[in-house]
Amino acid sequence: MPLHFSEVELADRRARTCAAMAGAGLDGLLCFRQESMFWLTGYDTFGYVFFQCLYLGADGTMTLLTRAPDLRQAQQTSVIEDIRIWVDLPDAGPAEKLRAILDEHGCRGRRLGVEWEAYGLTANNGRAVEAAMDGFCALEDASRLVSRLRLVKSPAEMAHVRRAAELADAAWGEAVAHAEPGAFEGNILAAMQGAVFRGGGDYPGNEFIIGSGPQALLCRYFTGRRHLDAQDQLTLEFAGVYRRYHACLMRTLCIGAPPARQVEMHKVAVEALDAAREALRPGRPVGEVFDAHARVIDAAGMQAHRLNACGYSLGATFAPIWMDWPMFFHGNAVEAAPGMVFFIHIIIFDSDAGLAMTTGQTVAVTGTGCEALTGAPLDLVVK
Repeated sequence: MPLHFSEVELADRRARTCAAMAGAGLDGLLCFRQESMFWLTGYDTFGYVFFQCLYLGADGTMTLLTRAPDLRQAQQTSVIEDIRIWVDLPDAGPAEKLRAILDEHGCRGRRLGVEWEAYGLTANNGRAVEAAMDGFCALEDASRLVSRLRLVKSPAEMAHVRRAAELADAAWGEAVAHAEPGAFEGNILAAMQGAVFRGGGDYPGNEFIIGSGPQALLCRYFTGRRHLDAQDQLTLEFAGVYRRYHACLMRTLCIGAPPARQVEMHKVAVEALDAAREALRPGRPVGEVFDAHARVIDAAGMQAHRLNACGYSLGATFAPIWMDWPMFFHGNAVEAAPGMVFFIHIIIFDSDAGLAMTTGQTVAVTGTGCEALTGAPLDLVVK
């Protein structure tokens, strides 16, 4: 079986989840987040785009309800033994099938937590679940119950994160090697993603972000590739991925000698990153990381050119995005703790001047502060 963690570790995660359920007064949990299923059981699939639910009882009982294409997927990638299939039919009614399974487990009249915040649980499927459980059991929002437990990484998880960071550094090396006047963005992307695959890595939770010229001021992927001009700018945000664990980097490279304004933007971005890292300390609210970065950028007169968040947690995530909870924004009271992994990104987009500058790295919270996991230097790269 392609399990990436020992059965002992997986069992410990489920035990801690059951304890958290008991503390919340829940008799069971309906998992719709693929990240939760992977973390609890090893189950690895993109079948969550259809109706799929893992029931975890407070006593540790597990049943997976899924479609036929994921039967063998669950058998080979997870420790789940009780796998039920709902059949594709015009009146399939998987929510009713789920209710019947819960009835078998004695859940009638019980309080069950639900991961309502899940990409696979569409509004339509969510309404079907509510309708099927009406009068059968009480449903409580438990979207973050497992997410909170996933925040602090185990030693085995950290080994995967560190390998992902190595792959991110390798991808950056390819970007630097291939970015030059006349280079085709598609070739740069191919080299970067190839470095991850050659290193035994995976597809990322979302596309690598690449943009040059005016599009260097975008921080989302968009379709359409171009060749770099003799005087240009190239923004990249990407991830090394290993066993679904992500480590991200972000950089803006300059093609040709950059204007003085862009050099100054880089200096401010690096100072903001240093301040953010200094603020990321165990026992402190993660919102202070945003505040620290904002103070530096605002003091440099660039407040209008920054964003309202400067990073987020990383872990084992699935499409459509590698971002994990929580995020760095003002007032976020979630406290940092040793073993948490975050991506800090500093983004300065000066639309008036048409200039971009970004920098970022993946870090792990330690007992006293934080440690950079990605090793790519922060120097401004000019090609």
